Amino acid sequence: MPVNYQIAENAKPQISLLLIATAVSVGIWVVSWFVPVAAYVVYQLQLFATFIHESSHALAALITGNAVMSLTVSPDASGAVWSQVSGISALFISSAGYLGTTAFGTALLAWMRYGWSSRIALYASAGLIAVMTIAFGFLAPFWNLLANVTFLSVVFTVFSGAVLAVGLAAIAKLAPLKWVNFALAFLAVQCLLNAFFSLKDLFFISAAGTQPTDAANMAMATGIPSLVWVGLWIIISLIMISVGVRLYASKGKKADDSLFVD
Repeated sequence: MPVNYQIAENAKPQISLLLIATAVSVGIWVVSWFVPVAAYVVYQLQLFATFIHESSHALAALITGNAVMSLTVSPDASGAVWSQVSGISALFISSAGYLGTTAFGTALLAWMRYGWSSRIALYASAGLIAVMTIAFGFLAPFWNLLANVTFLSVVFTVFSGAVLAVGLAAIAKLAPLKWVNFALAFLAVQCLLNAFFSLKDLFFISAAGTQPTDAANMAMATGIPSLVWVGLWIIISLIMISVGVRLYASKGKKADDSLFVD
């Protein structure tokens, strides 16, 4: 028997906000196909998603008892984490990047749906970027004598991390509530879209087998083809997104009346 899903009445204001953020994100993405300069409009957001991706790797390394030697973000919005990995923990660390970004975006959806403060969420995001930048983007590389990284890559990572952290904190403190809410919805959408489209790109890269990737690391560690890992990550990401959207649309507290006003 088919199940009839309906949007909860008190979720409709937040759904509208999420749809607007999604439409803006997809619109900019489509426009950037024809006008490449449009991509620079969301350049800092791409860097934010990269920081979340690499931070997920770093946190997974710490959780499994491994040392993080460096975290770097590049001008092309790619990134890398170097860590001292041992045993089966390599599987957890390699999987953490794409799945961690998806989980972060889904967590922001849940945060908004349950009516918690968007300002606190932005402050927390700024704090995460700041801590990762200082600890693993600045201190760790110099502690390890710039092993596997260059001085300029550290400079760019620290600069972009500082800009993101200060920018997010400034929005949280100074912007009207309706723009703070929109900013948080926009971040959630960017994380989810970035994770999904990055996995799509990773699928074709893995098919060509020409570049070192998280999936290639998994293949070397397990002997299972990288395409299998990419497919598994896509499935898990879609499940997380589906659960997050379902929760966002059907459960939670009554939407804050101040969602669209100061």
